[in-house]
Amino acid sequence: MCQVRVEHTLTCPILALSLYFSEKYRQLKILLIEDEPGLVSVIIRGLNEAGMEVSVAGDGQIGLEMAMKHQFDLIILDIMLPGMNGIQVCRELRKADNNVAVLMLTALSSTENIITGLDSGADDYLVKPFKFAELEARIRSLVRRSKNVAPVRNTLRIEGLEVDLLSKTVSRDGKQIVLTATEYRLLEYFLRNMNVVLSRIQILEHVWDIDFNMGTNVVDVYINYLRKKIDQGYNTKLIHTVFGMGYMFKADVNEVSD
Repeated sequence: MCQVRVEHTLTCPILALSLYFSEKYRQLKILLIEDEPGLVSVIIRGLNEAGMEVSVAGDGQIGLEMAMKHQFDLIILDIMLPGMNGIQVCRELRKADNNVAVLMLTALSSTENIITGLDSGADDYLVKPFKFAELEARIRSLVRRSKNVAPVRNTLRIEGLEVDLLSKTVSRDGKQIVLTATEYRLLEYFLRNMNVVLSRIQILEHVWDIDFNMGTNVVDVYINYLRKKIDQGYNTKLIHTVFGMGYMFKADVNEVSD
């Protein structure tokens, strides 16, 4: 059974059932910041059976303190929390250079709310209610991403645009460009696939780790954000629309992006 700590957290031992689950994910340490007891119980039971160790915080402030004090492989973070909401928690983590993977839970499925969550530094989001299988798939996907080997090339360049992969900084013609975490991932994906037509589904898969159409225009919204920051004011446009197919990243002085 789960035991309650004095700091209002819950820990559950890895169940014997986990012995036959994938060795790769057996020792994952997950921090769940959620205040709905019913949902907490379901998530704990499911993740324990998948061989993951779960700690729980019932409000944002306690969750932030735990995330700062202890090392976790991933944080499942609800947006609507007492004490401090999930957006604030995520921003504080990123401000402290804590790069732990964050999967945000939200009951608000509008494009605007999703963008707010991702811009706060979250790596992915899941709309309530959700199936547990989808939650587990998102966790595996985020863990794979976070465990990727650092690239051999430290800098990507094209037409005055320079991206430092170690410091995560971006500039064009020597002028610093400030990007959100999601905008940066989108730009890096483009740079690694220059002169290739990328569909919206491909972009969702590689930037958001989502392998289905969300039914929203999140990709188009972020493309527009990125264009304003790296293309606006420059003769050579880098992001191009390929009508009916998607987008392409290339240097073309004769073509104007829309």
